[in-house]
Amino acid sequence: MKKPLILVTNDDGINAPGIKALVEAAKEFGEVVVVAPDSPQSGQGHAITISKPVWIKKVEVFDGIDSYECSGTPVDCVKLAQYVILKGRKADLCISGINHGSNASINIIYSGTMSAAMEASLEGIESIGFSLLDFSWSADFNPAKKIAKQIIQQVLEKGMGSCKLLNVNIPNVPEEDIKGIKICRQADGRWLEGYQESTDPRGKPYYWLSGEFVNPDKGTDTDIWALDNGYVSVVPSGHDLTKYDSLLQMNYLESSRIRDIDKVDV
Repeated sequence: MKKPLILVTNDDGINAPGIKALVEAAKEFGEVVVVAPDSPQSGQGHAITISKPVWIKKVEVFDGIDSYECSGTPVDCVKLAQYVILKGRKADLCISGINHGSNASINIIYSGTMSAAMEASLEGIESIGFSLLDFSWSADFNPAKKIAKQIIQQVLEKGMGSCKLLNVNIPNVPEEDIKGIKICRQADGRWLEGYQESTDPRGKPYYWLSGEFVNPDKGTDTDIWALDNGYVSVVPSGHDLTKYDSLLQMNYLESSRIRDIDKVDV
């Protein structure tokens, strides 16, 4: 029986501990190909490189695994994997991560980890982004690796139905304190942001983004609630940003003709 082809990528760079753990989890289930950025690309979202060339280099990072580092963004990595490296072969599964830090709630919008997985899902590939709620480079990825193995195995066996993208976040607690896995909705949280101003050695002002995450959403069915209560959160996700409950509410904008706004009394 033919082994599944599993594409592995991330946004923390090909040498990050998190991707090493994910490769170790994935290689038990199929043929693994790694295409990841050559340097950290956190917060890149769905950025693609169009103003300059992108380079790919084959590297020996993981024993027995075809691995490539890419000068571009996480989304560039998936595009190049699909159209250049795999040479027409379609991956059966794309997994991204394991990210250093949370991608729950609104963080999915900014995340390079999740955007890489989303790019693969746009190609019709079932995709999973994994994140561990620990920003430390020396984080213990062993519990996260076990969870990734379990989810990868079940998805390969049972599929994802109409969904093509899962956002998986793992709480930063001892393995014995993880209560289980919960299927959740994305919490309606957001960042309260600001910029710290300072001056460089040449006297020019510069600004450094800072912020605080707030979550007014008190639902017990959200990813934030699950993580706060010791569960792994799994959010079935997608790329359709339509607000369906507003389609009828906004139909007052529809018109049989475009009016000359300069002649309309307000």
